[in-house]
Amino acid sequence: MIAKNLLHQAVLHGHTARFTLASDMLHDLAAQDSSTSLARRLRRYTSPGVLGIDEVGYLSYDSRYADLFFEVITRRYQRNPVIITTNKPFGEWTKVFPNAGCVVTLVDRLMHKAELLNLEGKSYRFKEAQERTARMPNPCQQKKPKTLRTSAMEPNDLPIVCIPLELPAEAGR
Repeated sequence: MIAKNLLHQAVLHGHTARFTLASDMLHDLAAQDSSTSLARRLRRYTSPGVLGIDEVGYLSYDSRYADLFFEVITRRYQRNPVIITTNKPFGEWTKVFPNAGCVVTLVDRLMHKAELLNLEGKSYRFKEAQERTARMPNPCQQKKPKTLRTSAMEPNDLPIVCIPLELPAEAGR
């Protein structure tokens, strides 16, 4: 409901917005049978000023779905905000997208310039000056886990919403 209300506020302030369940978006993208139709369908999720993706982590996805999710996030990265709701801490996203090499980069892009809200209502801002290192397993390098930059957040805090702090004035108007 928080994510839907944030999207509603964006619309009231003149921005375009799209709300979707993670499973619906990923099934929709995976169903495209040509690169042309996939590119057209990707625009549905990358062009709105604000994108809300609900229930990331509710289901596990194969590497094809992880790649599609990564593509949406990468195309929106540092251009348009994404609001994510999840029932999994970021450290467990390798279970959501098992065998996907993009998980660490995906989480890093979601967390860059983001604010996380957890169940207790605590808010964590991610700033370059406050960064610290948390360990997250990388499925491609089981022996040597890759590091993920975070701030004052504990590794097992459960994020509810991830949204960039500033909405670009030109985003989706």
